[in-house]
Amino acid sequence: MTRALIALLAALAAGAAAAEDAYPSKPITMIVPFPPGGVADIVGRPLATVMQKSLKHPVVVVNRTGAGGAVGMAAVAKSAPDGYTILMGLSSISIFPVSDRINGKEPLYEMSDFSPIALVTADPTVLVVRSESPYKTLQEFVAGAKARPGKINYSSSGVYGTLHVAMEIFANAAGIQLFHVPYQGGGPAVTALLAGQVEASAQGPAAVIGQVKAGIWSGVFAPAATPAPIVNRLREAVKEAVNSEEFRGAMEKVQTPLAYLDAPEFKNYWERDAARLKTALEKIGKVEEKQPGK
Repeated sequence: MTRALIALLAALAAGAAAAEDAYPSKPITMIVPFPPGGVADIVGRPLATVMQKSLKHPVVVVNRTGAGGAVGMAAVAKSAPDGYTILMGLSSISIFPVSDRINGKEPLYEMSDFSPIALVTADPTVLVVRSESPYKTLQEFVAGAKARPGKINYSSSGVYGTLHVAMEIFANAAGIQLFHVPYQGGGPAVTALLAGQVEASAQGPAAVIGQVKAGIWSGVFAPAATPAPIVNRLREAVKEAVNSEEFRGAMEKVQTPLAYLDAPEFKNYWERDAARLKTALEKIGKVEEKQPGK
């Protein structure tokens, strides 16, 4: 009986190993937790296109939006850890577990729910206004905000998203009050700015470079319990993609600097960045959405 049991367990283990070695055997879904047009989407789509050449199976990008990105991130955190659902995430992945607790909510996910695969890009966050705006310099913008406390509005990718937090940090440092208008992603936030619905926006350069010509990072994640052989295969695919001329060319077109880090280095980078954001969030505290000028 004992020998039979040992033989059965060995067979099951061998079968599992074989299944992992055969990965992937079907299409992979890359969740982008923001609408089209934002940084995650602009980076994720060309990355997926090149990754599927290495993986020999389609990598399908799905925009799963909501709650400033938290809905899509939580969906990946709760998905099967089999390598067939991965996340194209931004630094806001570190924000929501902290901001939910600040607001007395149960977090939709924890950072520990994810296994970092690779850092792909790293952008600064930029403050942008329309070309016809009266504010031509940062100094003029700050002076205008001080003259009109709480009346200059700005768009972001969502409440407590990376761009919102960046603007709140800036406003706190400058001693000004701005009115936050959240959207469901960087793309809609840019559209709102161009349409004149808001006076300013915080964005990564990739989302606004077309308009600019006339500290946002992005990375790939898998669910935490994903087996090591599958994680390693994804690491290889991302590395190949980032080093390809096709992907590099796509990023050059939107002037997004590559900042590739493999999983171990990315994990350390992510932990340091998350600690910095946690400190900033705790300083900002609970954000009450106010009416303009109130």
